[in-house]
Order: sequence, then structure tokens, then C-alpha cells
Amino acid sequence: MSAPLNAEGPAAPPRSNGELVFAEPWESRAFGMAVTLYETGVFTWPRFQAALIARIAAWEAAPAEDECWSYYRHWLGALEDVLADGGTVFAGEVTARARALASRPTGHDHPDGHGHGRPH
Repeated sequence: MSAPLNAEGPAAPPRSNGELVFAEPWESRAFGMAVTLYETGVFTWPRFQAALIARIAAWEAAPAEDECWSYYRHWLGALEDVLADGGTVFAGEVTARARALASRPTGHDHPDGHGHGRPH
């Protein structure tokens, strides 16, 4: 079972020539987490889509002056909402984990000598 991604509309992920587009590595990770959690039955896709659409609509209604549009920030926020609403995690846990992850230095997950024989 794969996620039924919209090709058009407010919940449709960014694409180029039909392929999904990720500007940063965290975006593809957030995408993968949501799809994997859906595929394992943690939440339904309509529930996630509704949360994503609500996040996008809220931003469009009152965009923060210092915040640029980011589809995957809304995607990640929707994932947090669905997981918190379903009792899978608590909002405080999400916030604490996000802060811990954000405080890690660039390259923390891909150190030198990583063993695959290719340069970074």
C-alpha cells in the first residue's frame, strides 16, 4: 500500500517533470516518515491530508512575516499534528525532539570515514 499523493491541489507535493522535489535532505526524510507511518497503519491518509490542508490554509490566512513558504514545513507540522492527535506522541515530546535534532551540527549523521568509499 503506498500513499495516495495528490498530483494537484493544496496538498500536492512539489514536483518537477512529474518527480517529487526536495530542496533539503530533511524534506525527503519528513516525507518518508509520513509515508512509512501511513503504510504501517499509524494513521489514515485522509486524516493526514486534512491536517496538511489545514496547516497550509492557516499559513495562507496569516503568513508570518519572517517565515518563507515551505511546503515541507507544513508537511512536517501536519505529521506532528496527526501523531499528537492520535496519541502516538505528545506535542511536548515532538517539540523536545525537534529542538534536540535542530541543535546537532551539520553533517552529524554522515561523519568522515563512513565506510562506503565515496566522498561526501
